[in-house]
Amino acid sequence: MTQQDAPSAHILVVDDDERIRSLLRRFLMRSGFLVTTARDAAHARRLLSGLDFDLIVLDVMMPGEDGFSLTRDLRKRLSVPILLLTAKGETQDRITGLENGADDYLPKPFEPRELLLRISAILRRVPAVENRGPKYLTIGHLRYDCDKGELWQGDVPLRLTGTEHALLKRLADTPRHAVSRGELIEDLGRSPAEDAGENSERAIDVQITRLRRKIEPDPKEPRYLQTVRGTGYMLVPD
Repeated sequence: MTQQDAPSAHILVVDDDERIRSLLRRFLMRSGFLVTTARDAAHARRLLSGLDFDLIVLDVMMPGEDGFSLTRDLRKRLSVPILLLTAKGETQDRITGLENGADDYLPKPFEPRELLLRISAILRRVPAVENRGPKYLTIGHLRYDCDKGELWQGDVPLRLTGTEHALLKRLADTPRHAVSRGELIEDLGRSPAEDAGENSERAIDVQITRLRRKIEPDPKEPRYLQTVRGTGYMLVPD
């Protein structure tokens, strides 16, 4: 995948297998994509209610609602391309997926290179969607460029670490909507299992504190990067 194929296409990966989610996320990010992951259909619906995606990579065989059912329902209201992944490679399954509205179908196991080629082919067929949301968010005396993920004070860009950049981008994708610590951990590419859960959440809290020092007039009384008790955090621009 080259920069000109899809320089910042945002992909939603939906798979109940945590290992596969993590591997796909890292692989696709290294290939130049923005990536958000969901653990099941319900999680995917919550993300889709507040975010726009350029493509969904969706596992068929999930507990609860499967990928066929989710695809069929999403097609009633969304035109986002859907690439189905499944351990089943039979002809009837492929037909079922396509009949339910999928754009393509890739049986497991697959070569990562083939996945990239399929994604690239789908994205080339889909016209770019312009003006999905506001280009800029105003955060007090700062301006956040949603497309580029850049924070500016007047004409001067403010330096963000990689983690701060990813954290602000995730919160800016759904302004005025709370994002749980668990979602932030997963969206930033960490797994609660990797760091005993509680420690991972504390790491998010530390990063939020550091980010507040850069965007809040008074970090001890945050106005823009608010804590939602019992849930997580929420970005509240002007």
